Amino acid sequence: MIEITMPRLSDTMEVGTIVTWLKQPGDSVERGEVVAEIETDKATMDLESFDHGVLDRVEAAAGATVPIGTVIAFLRSDGEESGVEVQHSGPVTSALADYPRKSHTPSGTSVGVGAAEECSPSPTPRGARPKASPLARAVARERGIDLNAVAGGGPGGRIVRADIDALGQEGQRPPAEDPESSPDSGHVLGPVEEGDEDVGLSSMRAAVARRMSESARSAPHFYATVTFAAEKLLSQHDELRRVIADREDRPAPSLNDLMVKAVATALGRHRALNASFDGDRIRYHHAINVGVAVALDGGLIVPVLRDADTKTVTVLAAESRELSTRARAGKLQPEEFRGGTFTVSNLGMFGIEQFTAIINPPEAAILAVGSIRDEPVVRAGAVVPGKVCTLTLSSDHRVVDGAIAARFLADLKVLLEEPLLFLV
Repeated sequence: MIEITMPRLSDTMEVGTIVTWLKQPGDSVERGEVVAEIETDKATMDLESFDHGVLDRVEAAAGATVPIGTVIAFLRSDGEESGVEVQHSGPVTSALADYPRKSHTPSGTSVGVGAAEECSPSPTPRGARPKASPLARAVARERGIDLNAVAGGGPGGRIVRADIDALGQEGQRPPAEDPESSPDSGHVLGPVEEGDEDVGLSSMRAAVARRMSESARSAPHFYATVTFAAEKLLSQHDELRRVIADREDRPAPSLNDLMVKAVATALGRHRALNASFDGDRIRYHHAINVGVAVALDGGLIVPVLRDADTKTVTVLAAESRELSTRARAGKLQPEEFRGGTFTVSNLGMFGIEQFTAIINPPEAAILAVGSIRDEPVVRAGAVVPGKVCTLTLSSDHRVVDGAIAARFLADLKVLLEEPLLFLV
């Protein structure tokens, strides 16, 4: 009997949600054939079989969310008897207890556990900080349960919600935690009020929460802001749209496409911003791969425009449209959202004048782009109407110093105020 396990389909994936099974028990499966659709923290992707045979049984139903490496089905070879007992790879039920179910998950959906139900992990030794999920830690605080006395049933002995529930409502008051050192610190929700609604995190939203919390805690952010005159950028954008309007083979560039091209050009002159932090070293990237943040209903994803400094703005526009469309459809491939070296986040289309963005690790910086707005400006000693736009650069101070950020923004301002400098 061959195990089919939840694969790692992205570099940040920890769990996957089974959207649908395309094969049912008893169906023949060929090598390379798609057997299920899996929702990761980034997109919905196909799960292909690496072997041929017959799908014997499904261990995780559609709607279930399971950790990577968990057995989700069994494939038997031709002629092999159905229903052969197989030892599972590891605990399943307790590992799932804290992972959110999709809103469409059928009531009672569960995953088979086999021999895993017989596991009996030991409580955490006194004095060591127990490994526990954020939900389990919050529930334990609310109920006054000492996590050091709880036996964790999750992966690697991690304490999950099910372990807390098994102890009942009362327990020993846990020791006070240092709010500065606890990643789970925060307020515990009070009783549910009339009209309240609890909605479990999607895989994407959970990943965004985890990565942004990690970035905010570990990367010392500092911010630098500049405002540029946008009249020439708007004029150049209108001219490009007029010239390309009748061309069916390429889309007219957006203002954000021009911004990406200007950023890529500036990064070519300021390589210290095109970098990543990796513990005891800094990696300065040769390729300039600009990620463009795309807002989705369930979270945020950052498709990557590779070698953006070498491409024309019309090519970038075409690639950006294609990536954004497939991102919203959940059809991006892993290589299309990996390998970014710098990110642009634009909220200008929503009327946001200025904001700060959290760095997308391991990148060293991210640029927040506000709206182009009308403001009075001083030119030749006179106050006149003007069009301005504010940019805020968030930088990781472990990689980037203030002077480096200032020079980058100054150069970027020059490019945006004279767009022919990066368009020709």
